[in-house]
Amino acid sequence: MALWLAAEKLILASQSEVRRDMLVAAGIPVETVPAEIDERAVEREHGELAPDEVALLLARAKARAVSNRQPGRLVVGADQTLALGVQRFSKPSSRQAARQQLFTLRGRTHALHSGVALMRDGEILFAHCGTARLTMRHFSDEFLTAYLDAAGEAVTRSVGGYQLERTGIQLFERIEGDHFTILGLPLLPLLAALREQNMLSR
Repeated sequence: MALWLAAEKLILASQSEVRRDMLVAAGIPVETVPAEIDERAVEREHGELAPDEVALLLARAKARAVSNRQPGRLVVGADQTLALGVQRFSKPSSRQAARQQLFTLRGRTHALHSGVALMRDGEILFAHCGTARLTMRHFSDEFLTAYLDAAGEAVTRSVGGYQLERTGIQLFERIEGDHFTILGLPLLPLLAALREQNMLSR
């Protein structure tokens, strides 16, 4: 008996290789279709929201944008926000922006909120937001320079300026939360939702 029961692949409304690889590793055939939405415009339409609400809002918006173009298909959208108290961070635009952001986060605990939404024909079948809390160690200025050299352009591809599955793990002294949520997709709740939709073997 197969694990994946649907006739067609799951559509991931994202270009994230990390999210795609997580789903594939879990035994789910995936087709990636970028959502191509203006995230900041979506946020402006909904006014001031908490960071976890923003992650869920954008996950739904991405899923909806692709679902409307893919009739009958099952679509998953995901998004992640990083917050230090009430201050929210976006992906650093440059190495210098990443340096400044990591200086701000150094020695403090921040939250990663990962939203996921499952849709078919524009209808929300499931939505969830997972949260993890990460404490950066008080690393030296010299270490930060060495880290930025080692990580290269990758520091501009994630919301925190780090990738835990790579050298970014050296920035931290404590991590509380689900590994998949930290990587940007609350996988266990999503798998449960797919089973509820009879897309995965029980």
